[in-house]
Amino acid sequence: MSRFFRALVILSLVASCGGGGSKSSAPRNLDNACSIAKQRPEYIAAFRKTERKWGVPVHVQMAAMYQESKFIGDARTPIKYTLGVLPMGRQSSAFGYAQALDATWEEYQVDQGRRSARRDRISDASDFMGWYMNLSRERNGIALDDATNQYLAYHEGHTGYKRGTFYGKSWLMRVASEVGQRSLDYREQLNRCGVRT
Repeated sequence: MSRFFRALVILSLVASCGGGGSKSSAPRNLDNACSIAKQRPEYIAAFRKTERKWGVPVHVQMAAMYQESKFIGDARTPIKYTLGVLPMGRQSSAFGYAQALDATWEEYQVDQGRRSARRDRISDASDFMGWYMNLSRERNGIALDDATNQYLAYHEGHTGYKRGTFYGKSWLMRVASEVGQRSLDYREQLNRCGVRT
C-alpha cells in the first residue's frame, strides 16, 4: 500500500473517532461549571462573546442551556405517539443547544442578518439566547441576570410571559426556580476556578 493511501486510511480512522466536542454528547459532570469550561473551552468563549455583545452573564446562559439541552448540540424534543405506538412527529420544532423553535430561529436570523446561523453551533445558539433575553428585557423589563424570569419568558414566549401563563404551571415555576439556582451555583463555581463571569 502506498504512503498516500496509508495516510488516507489513518486520517479517515482518526476523523471517524470524533472528539470530545461532539454535538451529540454532553460534557461530563454538568453540575460543575468549571468542569464544563475545562472540557469545552469553546463553550466559554461563545458565552463570553455573547456576554460582551448582549450583556447576558455567562452563568445565566449556561443555566438556561443546561435546562434546554444539557449542552447537546443536536438535541430534539421527544417523539409524540398516538395510541401509545404510532409515531406522530416531534412535540415541537425545538432543536439544538438553545432548543429554539423554527419560527423564532428564523426571526432571529432575519433580525440579525445571520442566515447562515445554525442551532447546533454553540456560538450561534449562545448569540440567539443573548438576542432573545434582550428582547425579554426590552418587552417585559426582565433583568439580564434574572435567570428565573428570563427562563420563564424563554419558555412561554414574550406574550405568554406578559400574560402570566406560567402561573398556572406549577411544574414550570419549579423548573424556572431550579434554573435560577443553577445560575447562582454556576456563577460561584466559575468565580472559584478563576473563569471570569
